[in-house]
Amino acid sequence: MTPGAPGRRASTYSKLKSVVQKPVYLDYQATTPLDERVLDAMLPYLRGKFGNAASRTHQFGWEAEKAVDFARKRVATLAGAGPREIVFTSGATESNNLAIKGARGHVVTVATEHRAVLDPAGPSATIVPVDRDGLVSVEELRRAIRPDTVLVSVMYANNEAGTIQPVAAIGAMCRERGVLFHCDAAQAFGKIPVDVQRDSIDLMSISAHKLYGPKGVGALYVRRGVKLAAQMEGGGHEGGLRSGTLNVPGIVGFGAACTIARDEMAEEAERVGALRDRLQLRLTTELDQVRVNGALAARLPGNLNVMFGWVAADSLLMALPDLALSTGSACSSAESKPSHVLTAMGRSLEEARSSVRFGLGRFTTAEEVEYAAARVIEAVGRLRALSTLMP
Repeated sequence: MTPGAPGRRASTYSKLKSVVQKPVYLDYQATTPLDERVLDAMLPYLRGKFGNAASRTHQFGWEAEKAVDFARKRVATLAGAGPREIVFTSGATESNNLAIKGARGHVVTVATEHRAVLDPAGPSATIVPVDRDGLVSVEELRRAIRPDTVLVSVMYANNEAGTIQPVAAIGAMCRERGVLFHCDAAQAFGKIPVDVQRDSIDLMSISAHKLYGPKGVGALYVRRGVKLAAQMEGGGHEGGLRSGTLNVPGIVGFGAACTIARDEMAEEAERVGALRDRLQLRLTTELDQVRVNGALAARLPGNLNVMFGWVAADSLLMALPDLALSTGSACSSAESKPSHVLTAMGRSLEEARSSVRFGLGRFTTAEEVEYAAARVIEAVGRLRALSTLMP
């Protein structure tokens, strides 16, 4: 470091403290803020256009049905699917359950999957391990398929480590073996290009709130010809696969979010990826005993999962009330157990408990990244100085 650099850095940090709005949100894998353009699209359907899309006898219902049909086309376009292949649900968890339970048979899945896949897959599922980067072997998946296997379920990109799986190769293998390929694409959809035809995906779960849309709405892509057993009955909505009154404002917002993602994805991924790389560079060069969890190349542009040696992640988060970070999945953040994703990747319990996930996204700024880096570096140094475990 050149003479005078610490002073310049302190001066820059002081300026950032005054201009950065706090708390800084860096948990985009948990959920994303609602884009104002999405809200604008939704507002008419929260006010005057309040019809039920299933009401076929008057204008209010016709307007709602037309809005849902338009949104269905927008979601399908981003997925590379046909509109009739999109089944609206309450989110990716419901979509996962519909796909896995609806397939009715033996499931092969992966150790780093979200609980919304592992739990409905049940105790009879075959769980395939991953390597230290979180990548699954296509050949191991192939060997796990049994004569009674009906479905292989592999998430597109991991919600904790950001690792992107070889989805196209997995899809091709499943087609060859004659089993359905289900993909939980909640984290990838709208962030990186996803195409169900190119990737040979038969069933795909997605969620609006992961791509700057509203919470409580999602979809399951169901390839034409695939038969599933409905998990919710009572009206025959959504082609008989998902009964229940449709969330028209949410679906409208979902469609708008998909169109924005389609138009801005490439530029956004480049910008967010550069910010993520800047954060990674500062943390790994200005602190020792720091390691990135997950594949460095095949990972989501906004994800950075970092292990800080000799620092408990819970203590670090408590020391950073001005930063919104997490230790793993938002759905299991209340649990005291270490991340099952990181332990499946070969991390020790201590390493898993020392890991923090940084999630960057559409509204993250360069100033926020610099501020967050400075705060984390400061907090890690302070906690290590207080630790009795440091060698």
